[in-house]
Amino acid sequence: MRNTFGTLFAVTSFGESHGAGVGAVVDGCPAQVRMAVEDIQIQLDRRRPGQSDLSTARSENDKVEILSGIEKGVTLGIPIALLVRNHDMKPGDYKMLQTAPRPSHADFTYHAKYGIAASSGGGRASARETVGRVAAGAVAEQFLIQRYGVDVVAWVSSVSDISVTLPEDGSLSRAQVDRHPVRCPDLSAAAEMAKLIVKARDDGDSLGGIITCVCRGVPAGWGEPVFDKLSARLAAAMLSIPAVKGFEIGSGFAGTRLRGSTHNDRFVHQGGRLRTATNRSGGVQGGISNGEPVVFRVAFKPTATISRPQATSDYEGNEVLLEGRGRHDPCVLPRAVPVVESMAALVLADLALWAAGAGVS
Repeated sequence: MRNTFGTLFAVTSFGESHGAGVGAVVDGCPAQVRMAVEDIQIQLDRRRPGQSDLSTARSENDKVEILSGIEKGVTLGIPIALLVRNHDMKPGDYKMLQTAPRPSHADFTYHAKYGIAASSGGGRASARETVGRVAAGAVAEQFLIQRYGVDVVAWVSSVSDISVTLPEDGSLSRAQVDRHPVRCPDLSAAAEMAKLIVKARDDGDSLGGIITCVCRGVPAGWGEPVFDKLSARLAAAMLSIPAVKGFEIGSGFAGTRLRGSTHNDRFVHQGGRLRTATNRSGGVQGGISNGEPVVFRVAFKPTATISRPQATSDYEGNEVLLEGRGRHDPCVLPRAVPVVESMAALVLADLALWAAGAGVS
């Protein structure tokens, strides 16, 4: 099983949902990047369970421990080890997984691949695994902000059939996103989304939706031709997040309804450099950043774990009814916002090092 993401700025995540802890080792972060534990904790606080009545009832404070790689407030250029200990574990809620796979979970596929699985929870397939990604992504963000002025902001743009269209020019801030627990900056739409989530929770069901992300300040020239395109790396990063079912960049699928004459982003000279008058490319052309905001969207399915009973078959082929147990989010999107931001930051940090090695800064 491969658990490492990235090449020059590489992250290896570890831990299981109901094990002793989860975390990550960051290898390749340059030395002398200012880094405080608070820089990491703030993103973990946005991801942690139990932060509102819209999320899982599991209660974890998710306090990060820096085991190595940071000293006196700066990175040392050596591997950075980050650990978050688990406290609110309930392995007994998952005894049924030993005999029967849950619908739309990874129980069956992990069993088919390895012949063994973690004894409780979803193991490495659990969204609890994303704690390590967020901790590592917070390190990547500090590197990007300090060295390049690049920052990343994501928000919930739809839940079920409620959608909002918000500026994708980089004008939104995380403070605006966090004004409502749903993490949609449109407060009216956020209130309606919250009602839908509560209704689904009370029905023992779940909802999906879309997160939009904008990466601001990305200079032209990041990304490699053909197989390591910026867009391809972002797609791989986002599709690796639990519950993600789709990725689109720039105009995405909607762009297929336009003609080329309308869809093309013409170049204009502004502020002493070439820019594009529109940004249907999403900041990426030929797989390489063009200096405009990098804009993409990520589709999340309804949470597979629900509270109502579900029919399935056990490993012996017998039909069984699984009772809805365990703790889960009726909609993962509010807590997935920092996960999307973190994976984007990890991609950009890696490609920034590639670009620096190629003489592009």
